Amino acid sequence: MDLRQMEVVVAVADAGGFTAAARRLHVVQSAVSSTVRGLERELGTPLFDRTTHRVALTPAGEAFVPAARAALRAAELAREAVDAVQGQLRGRVTVGTMQGVWAGLHHALAALRAEHPGVVVQLRQAAVADIRQALREGTVDLAVVALDRQQQRGLTTRLLSREEMVLVVSSRRVIAGTTPNGEVRLADVARLPIVDFTPGWAIRYAVDRAFRAAGVDRSTTFEVNDIVAAAELVRNDLGICIMPKSIAARFPDLPQYRFDRHAPNWKIMVVRPPGEAPPAVAALLRHIT
Repeated sequence: MDLRQMEVVVAVADAGGFTAAARRLHVVQSAVSSTVRGLERELGTPLFDRTTHRVALTPAGEAFVPAARAALRAAELAREAVDAVQGQLRGRVTVGTMQGVWAGLHHALAALRAEHPGVVVQLRQAAVADIRQALREGTVDLAVVALDRQQQRGLTTRLLSREEMVLVVSSRRVIAGTTPNGEVRLADVARLPIVDFTPGWAIRYAVDRAFRAAGVDRSTTFEVNDIVAAAELVRNDLGICIMPKSIAARFPDLPQYRFDRHAPNWKIMVVRPPGEAPPAVAALLRHIT
């Protein structure tokens, strides 16, 4: 068994088929198929169930792929360690992030590229629940995300910022019942049509937590997984939305209201698996402030 065989199997698993894996690896499909068959003969068991419509991992394949990912990553880290000793930092860093969390990250990436042009950065944007799982599986090296206390368990974290969320409405909508300071109450907001983000999003976690803390029930009118889509629904007065102030600032035509109590908030942090960071990851961490 060698690293190339592992790379091919992982590619088939990720791509969902032999043809797609061949395109990803820039080889012909027959080469992918023969590599997988050879490894299956060596292991004495099939790694994939093949049908005319799909390719799925067998139980043996489910066990093999995470171990193969770890072996491939270990080989990369070994190469990076040797390059670091020689004064040439190379390697790959996979960074997880989520919609709305870009403040400062692009500056860090630009600084890393200027300092170490041999480091390749891959960005993976997903819901916070998926990023957290990827960190545990080792498919993401570090992430800039919002996590609550329970989600931080088993991870190394560093706080970057804390931000309150605001109510965003259409310029055509009049919000009744505001406080003398022009703030709104969660109980009043719950009576309005709400544009929510999908479960698994950090914003959704924070908003759900705030309503629970206030003892207020609410219902969702629209559920989206895109910030721009949420803003368009609000702009057309189809609902109101709760989002961080930094995200709301991207839509200056939409009025904002602060909350009088129990304001939803999130904490943006850089997160990584425990232990010593590989050289390329450590280099990027130094630029994330």
